[in-house]
Amino acid sequence: MKNPFQNGDQKSYTHLVSEADAPSFHEKMVHPVYATFALARDAEWTGRLFVLDMKEADEEGIGTAVFITHHAPAMPGESVRFVATLAAVEGNEIITPFEAHVGDRLIASGETRQKILKKEKLDRLFEKLKSQNH
Repeated sequence: MKNPFQNGDQKSYTHLVSEADAPSFHEKMVHPVYATFALARDAEWTGRLFVLDMKEADEEGIGTAVFITHHAPAMPGESVRFVATLAAVEGNEIITPFEAHVGDRLIASGETRQKILKKEKLDRLFEKLKSQNH
């Protein structure tokens, strides 16, 4: 794992909200807005942008935590801009608080955490879990 960053560095990602991002459970849409779980997915992606620049060829990132507060809705057709800030690298864990805005309106904030591990270690872990389920 390499770390070309300093605490305070930022990565951003913009997501155009679509109907596919709406909350639905058991194939029933709850309401036509950007779901909290879709926000979490895109917040994790924004933090992963650091991981992509930090991992070596034989490594991969894996999510360890997502904390999210959903402040306001975003509608289909609106662009949501995520900004993740590198807060800390603790061992092999990358900690990135984030904010998500539609224009000047804050719609979500929180933090994601991801670890960088050797692909071989992840493969062994996943194989062990699969063998326990058979």
